[in-house]
Amino acid sequence: MQQFDVIVIGGGSAGSAAAGRLAEDGTRNVCLLEAGGKNDNFLVKTPGMMPFLLKNANYRFDTVPQKGLNGRIGYQPRGKGLGGSSAINAMVYIRGHRWDYDNWAAMGCDGWAYDDVLPYFKRSEGNVRGGNEFHGGDGPLSVSDQHAVNPTSRAFVSSAEALQLRRNDDFNGERQEGFGIYQVTQKDGERWSAARAYIEPMREKENLTILTGTLVERLVIEDGRVTGVAIKRGRKREMLTATGGVILSAGAFNSPQILMLSGIGPADHLQEHGIDVVVDKPAVGSNLQDHIDYVSSWKTESKDPIGDSLAGSFRMAKAIIEHRRKRTGIMTTPYAEAGGFWSVMPDAPAPDIQWHFVPAMLEDHGREKVKGHGFSLHACVLRPESRGTVKLNSKDAAAAPRLDPNFLDDDRDIATLRAGIRLSHRIAEASPLADYQPQDRHPVDLNNDAALDELIRNRSDTVYHPVGTCRMGSDDGSVVDTKLKARGVDGLWIADASIMPKIVSGNTNAPSIMIGERCADFVKEALAN
Repeated sequence: MQQFDVIVIGGGSAGSAAAGRLAEDGTRNVCLLEAGGKNDNFLVKTPGMMPFLLKNANYRFDTVPQKGLNGRIGYQPRGKGLGGSSAINAMVYIRGHRWDYDNWAAMGCDGWAYDDVLPYFKRSEGNVRGGNEFHGGDGPLSVSDQHAVNPTSRAFVSSAEALQLRRNDDFNGERQEGFGIYQVTQKDGERWSAARAYIEPMREKENLTILTGTLVERLVIEDGRVTGVAIKRGRKREMLTATGGVILSAGAFNSPQILMLSGIGPADHLQEHGIDVVVDKPAVGSNLQDHIDYVSSWKTESKDPIGDSLAGSFRMAKAIIEHRRKRTGIMTTPYAEAGGFWSVMPDAPAPDIQWHFVPAMLEDHGREKVKGHGFSLHACVLRPESRGTVKLNSKDAAAAPRLDPNFLDDDRDIATLRAGIRLSHRIAEASPLADYQPQDRHPVDLNNDAALDELIRNRSDTVYHPVGTCRMGSDDGSVVDTKLKARGVDGLWIADASIMPKIVSGNTNAPSIMIGERCADFVKEALAN
């Protein structure tokens, strides 16, 4: 039986940050557990190979049939392996809006206002533009400008400007509102996942043990304290002990799953699966929130966008060779090259729609091949009111959890999305984007609410930002307190997007890394006392 000071479950965005920070000074013996592999191959490191990661390094979860999506089953890709979803995502570096964190504090999460979390964002960030009031210049997470932006992506930003929608060259600075080219988590033309930022530099340290291919079956709980972890590696089952504590960082889907398998969760649900109840905690697995997203798509005769054609295939083949030799060229694309934030509803306290512009035609998360060239424009609802759940399908830790995002259950979400899609089309119809003479691949009468709603329910899905299933709060019903310590047991912290009481207004990778950074400090403080 191996013994450590701290065990971190999950090598994703938050887990990598927490483990790396706890191990860096050499005073604690840290073990990082990851169910997937090392994620150090060509596919992961090359930004433009992202579509191929849909079949690799990916749990490929499905939802239950969604009433709000006309009974369709939604797709939920999640990163598997070191780096977690930061190893397969579109690398967009966004923190969310100041209002998000101030609202967390107003909801009872003392110490999580914007001014409280900003130092952690800055500490994690190594921005090529250097440090300033809002940014860090020498942190481990490399944040870069793009150097091979597609002409249609630049045209999208100019078209938004033509509609008097302000340009914004820094969505993480003083203002989030506006449209521009995204900064990305890349370094020297390669993907820079949380594992590359926090774990790779620590690989040779004797006090950090990294176990990949390791399935966590449950937490070991003795006399109200988490003392270790039960794991399975291949066919072998083992127990690992933690004298200081365990950090659960398996993500918004797998963290509640592991808690429930360990007897922490809604008592009636645990009993249905024959699991002994250790802590009756109804909030575990509830409060699931995700950004519901609609992808508008247009075809062009121009070959400027990335596309499936003879010319397009030849261009991509040359680009792969260029990237292998120089780490430059169009294979550095994050695909979601440009975007923006704007308020479409009159009572919004902050932008309520985010756009991701992709210089390629997308169908079904890129899983369906589309012939020809064109572009796509995602519009997602930043602060959805619908709430879903994560539950167990089985007592088997290797089985996928039961995911029900409950998309578009609240009518306010579809009203916001409707307005966002209408603005998407206004942008596409403005020059210079309109000069490409784009042909709408899913035409609809935009003035007909019923027709538009039907299209939305037939085509919308996640934009990959599930949160909230182990929510933080100051109330007894919350899963963790404001220092991320689990309520009801000792020796356990939770650090990932599951602790967010409310979803942030933007991509969730950078906030998850911030949460991991903060958790490391909380654990250091607790172990020092």
